[in-house]
Amino acid sequence: MASTNDHGTPDPQVEPRSTGPRRYSAEYKARILAEYETLDRQSKGALLRREGLYSSLITTWRQQRDRGAKTALAAPAGRPKADPRDKEITRLQAHVARLETELGKARTVIEVQSKLSALLDHLATDSATQNRESK
Repeated sequence: MASTNDHGTPDPQVEPRSTGPRRYSAEYKARILAEYETLDRQSKGALLRREGLYSSLITTWRQQRDRGAKTALAAPAGRPKADPRDKEITRLQAHVARLETELGKARTVIEVQSKLSALLDHLATDSATQNRESK
């Protein structure tokens, strides 16, 4: 705003504005729209001047709000559809768990067979030794 000097005349110096476009949060836009829509024509102009806004911004913000509302209303109700990749991942994880269980069983069988083979070799060796001694 322009200030006045000692003689009551306005200072022509314009205060610098920020560089670049202004950014407005969604909360700010919603608050300004709600307030703007409750006011009469004169008060609307006062609000725009107070906030340093243009009426075209209000129009744009309304369109954004309405587009967002239409999109939200057009979205299907209920849970979103499951991603087919998630289903495949779950199936593969179950398959891996099943294979790991089978692998554990196979290792146990191999271990038992190994011990059985060693025992049979030992028995065969003992019986061969006993047969030689008895002859």
